[in-house]
Amino acid sequence: MKSYQLLRLTGAAFAVAMAAALATSASAKVLARVNGAEITDEDVKIALEDIGQSLPQQIEGPARQAYILDYLIDAKLVAQKAEADKMGEGPEFAKKVAYYRDKVLMEDLLGKVAKDAASDTAIQKTYDDVAKQQKPEEEVRARHILVESEADAQAALKRVKGGEDFAKVANEMSKDPGSKGGELGWFTKERMVPEFAEAAFKMQPGQISDPVKSQFGWHIIQVEERRQKQFPPLDQVRDQVTRYVVQKSQSELILKLREEAKVERTEPEKPAEAAPGAAATPAPAAETKTPANPAAPASSSK
Repeated sequence: MKSYQLLRLTGAAFAVAMAAALATSASAKVLARVNGAEITDEDVKIALEDIGQSLPQQIEGPARQAYILDYLIDAKLVAQKAEADKMGEGPEFAKKVAYYRDKVLMEDLLGKVAKDAASDTAIQKTYDDVAKQQKPEEEVRARHILVESEADAQAALKRVKGGEDFAKVANEMSKDPGSKGGELGWFTKERMVPEFAEAAFKMQPGQISDPVKSQFGWHIIQVEERRQKQFPPLDQVRDQVTRYVVQKSQSELILKLREEAKVERTEPEKPAEAAPGAAATPAPAAETKTPANPAAPASSSK
């Protein structure tokens, strides 16, 4: 294997270099030759998978392919120069090659596991299991007017009790920039500060509260609707559920491999570096992260 083909050791460049060390497959189309070294459409595909997401979005279609080909030509030229300078020789270079070979193998296997795991059946089952575990929870849709003093709150209350439109008064008086017309959308009790939540969840649709004081100021609350919290349909949370299924399958594989392997640490684990003035605590043992519950991001929308 020519060592210049291993100069660029990250991502696609390394994968392309490994592929270039083998005979060009019969189906590969040669797109360029750099001092006799061939770059094929298969090389472009590998590089695109690696760095495609980092390219500017406006580079699309044929321009994207051309960009990647130019990148590979430049990489090949630089690699050839590095080879001529004998930068591909020595034990340190060999160690880097071994590291990135393991990395590519790991990514390929985990990618295969992800593809196999993320079936429609597995995604549907995971979604159904989580949906069944959800406990009934009430939520309300409300508006509010937030002001700085009780006197301002009483003035706002007098206007809405007198028949003025709540949203109009909120637009004119409220100090909450994030709620147009005072609209807060749907929310569960724990999402709001205690004083606000207690008042809102005691009210029925159409009712308007007396002034309520919280850490943010004084509120006038109007409850518009109440309902049981709705679990979102699968099409709204498919991405979250898919990530959970993939992460779970990958984590299970790694844990299984650890259990079956003989791993010997030759050095004791060092304590985590503490901030100045803080007591150092032992670093936790290396472990595979357990994927988050896929229900976590499945909150109700406004």
